[in-house]
Formats: sequence, C-alpha cells, structure tokens
Amino acid sequence: MTKSQRIVVSSLVGAVALGGVAVGSLAMASAATKLTVENGSARYVAPSAEAAGSLTFTADVSDDSGVRELKVLAWPASSKLDPTAAELRDAESAECRSTSDETSRCTYTLKVTQQDAAELAPGTWHLSVLATADDGDTLFVPRAAAFDVAG
Repeated sequence: MTKSQRIVVSSLVGAVALGGVAVGSLAMASAATKLTVENGSARYVAPSAEAAGSLTFTADVSDDSGVRELKVLAWPASSKLDPTAAELRDAESAECRSTSDETSRCTYTLKVTQQDAAELAPGTWHLSVLATADDGDTLFVPRAAAFDVAG
C-alpha cells in the first residue's frame, strides 16, 4: 500500500497519523502548569514531476512533568470523521526535541509522491493531536491545524 493509500484509507478509519508536537513542562514557582499544545501549524507541499511533496506539522507542547509523546492524525474535512482521543492512541508519533526544561517542539513530516497526492481527497484536511505528558496526563486537540489539498 502506498503512503497515499495509507493516508486516505487510514484517515477514513481514523488511523492515519501525521504530525509533530512535543510535550514539555512549564514550571511556575507556585503552581504546576497543565499540558498544552500551542503554535500548531501544518504545511502541505504538492509533489511535482521533479520532486516529492510533503506534509509537515509542527507544534510546541508544554507540561510541568515533561513530554512523553505526541500522536497526530490527518483527516479530510469532507469525511466528517470527527476522530476521538482513543483513535489517536494508535497514530504515528511526531519527533519531539526539547527547547527548554518545560517545552518541546514536535515535528511530523510525511513524504508525498505524485501517486499519493492523486489519491488524497481534495479540499481542507484537519490534523488532530493527542499529547501525553510524562506523568500520564493527556490532552486531545481535535483540530490542531488544517491544510488544503488542491483538487
């Protein structure tokens, strides 16, 4: 199965993972901070005859206990999927790198071939994420970012 097929098929069943987000910690002198996902952005570059395209998702994740992982799922808005946190548990993980004691930047990149792109549903796609902190706390963001696929 090609990556495009995997994206389309998995998205339709709520199992494609894309994305990158890091979970870190944001410690304050007197109060613990809650798990956050901020600055989420997605960029889709269509492939050309000369080069593959890509989908990249980046976000900053913070928590006072540290970051365990960030799961990402891309899905076409036209599918009306509305994925849940449970569906993201099996999604692919972003690569997260610490930017401070409290925060990590996570990035997920997927290479997209011309064949992959031809199989993607045109229109708006959403990225859902599930962040997990080292202490086990989780945060589900149903629409962390969006991108468009030309028809």
